[in-house]
Amino acid sequence: MGVIAMSALQISTDRSELDVPLIYRFLSEQSTWAVGIPRAVVDRAIENSLCFGGYVDGRQVAFARVVTDYATHGCIDDLFVVPEYRGRGYAKAIMQTLLAHPSLQGLRRLTLASSNGQALFAQFGFAPAPHPETLLERYFPNIYVS
Repeated sequence: MGVIAMSALQISTDRSELDVPLIYRFLSEQSTWAVGIPRAVVDRAIENSLCFGGYVDGRQVAFARVVTDYATHGCIDDLFVVPEYRGRGYAKAIMQTLLAHPSLQGLRRLTLASSNGQALFAQFGFAPAPHPETLLERYFPNIYVS
């Protein structure tokens, strides 16, 4: 898809531009969902996802990835903006770009899990599952913490 400029933020799906050490540090040390995640797991997740990097002056400040079959379903994972760049609309810009990506059009279902981003995601049509009794999961919240 190339690079999309949104004010000071540039968003790219080029994996070669990702600052993987930054992504790993954030996920393993600062996230609320992946503390302790091993670097090899982060590498594998990036390799098998459609990734969106957000950059200001060439420095990565935001990230999101979508795990998808590109046909029927996708799941948004690991969306974050580093703390010193929050409050500038960058998460919203990543979501707008992600939802407009040509490879994600026509999906029957796009899901995500969030403990604190409901207001952001509601702006893009995300809502609690209307029939939560039909959604099942296997969840291991402390899998990376020993």
